[in-house]
Amino acid sequence: MNWKELERPGFFGDKKDQIIDGYNQKYGKENWQLAWKFGQERISFLLACQIYEDAYFADSLNREDLWKKLTHDAKNIYDHKESNIFSGFDYSIQESPASHLQDIAIRRVVLRRSWQFEGDKLIQIRSHKEYWGRNLSPGKVQFHLPALIEKPNLESWWNKNSVEDFYQSNKYLFVKIE
Repeated sequence: MNWKELERPGFFGDKKDQIIDGYNQKYGKENWQLAWKFGQERISFLLACQIYEDAYFADSLNREDLWKKLTHDAKNIYDHKESNIFSGFDYSIQESPASHLQDIAIRRVVLRRSWQFEGDKLIQIRSHKEYWGRNLSPGKVQFHLPALIEKPNLESWWNKNSVEDFYQSNKYLFVKIE
């Protein structure tokens, strides 16, 4: 099967379902896919999530005191809806229109570090106005391999060379060619 790289679609957010419906109408349901570039390789969503998570893992090594404070204070974490906690460690469980990955990545890093959440608060990792969002939002956490972010970097609400920059700048739309 041959695929042609068409575009870098950037951030979907709450419009993800609309955008996907548009791709289905324009190209046919089985005739397009999203994939991420990593160096010379085209990788799947789940592998992109693993690399995204690895950036959070590197951050947990660089800012261990911050991460220890999080595990001390939080009983769990979420992105935009408290129901995000039901995704657990599974990136494929996305119960709302906008994807939530940072909460899953953080839970997985806590597991990988043999830590556990010990607190009594359900903490949101999103708003840059709040302490945890300013520190652990994917738009703020630095990507551990910035040279592998596709150039030019896409620009939006995230910082250049952040985890979100990797996720959005390296995401491509591919269409099937005959």
